[in-house]
Amino acid sequence: MLKYAQTVDGRTATSTGDSRWISSVEERTLSHSIRASCDAVAVGIGTVLADDPELTVRLVSGPSPVRVVFDSRLSIPDGARVLAGGPTTHVFTTERSEAGRRRALVERGVGVHVVPEGPGGLDLGAALHEMRALGLAALLVEGGARIATSMLAARLVHRVIVSIAPTLLGTGRNAVGDLGIDRIGAAIHVERPMVRIVGSDVVVAGDLSHPVG
Repeated sequence: MLKYAQTVDGRTATSTGDSRWISSVEERTLSHSIRASCDAVAVGIGTVLADDPELTVRLVSGPSPVRVVFDSRLSIPDGARVLAGGPTTHVFTTERSEAGRRRALVERGVGVHVVPEGPGGLDLGAALHEMRALGLAALLVEGGARIATSMLAARLVHRVIVSIAPTLLGTGRNAVGDLGIDRIGAAIHVERPMVRIVGSDVVVAGDLSHPVG
């Protein structure tokens, strides 16, 4: 499942990278409720470097999921909050990362998994396969745009939740990048959409239908 928050004009951050907070506190509370219902919550290294998220459940009562970071070169800082005490953290990387860095993370109790390289960094399909072997079936991907784009392009997303804030930024960072779609008939569609007002945000959720071929 992929979830992200954006402005009305499809931005997740300003051109300088500022993204706190696009969504309302009510919407962020909903996000924490969704986290609590999943086995794992995942982000890309770009989100870790930009926002330093903790990826725990705090705004509602409930268990915090396992934390997952996709980081093909192991650029994650030692002081990243996602590596701090609390839920288990797994980092998926590639052979491009330094072996010594991988050992150092393992010694800290972090799960480190080397998967093949893939478009945009690492093979996300291989990473998801390994997650299932770990018993992590219900995965929530919270971003950023690079991971969202890669997962959508690889047809690895079955359900999407998009929170739309009543805000316009104009120039800024796109919520989703180029998917190589050049005609409407090849577009990814949200089936059986559900629309809900949460705080000041419009939340749209539904299953994804990919065109055949």
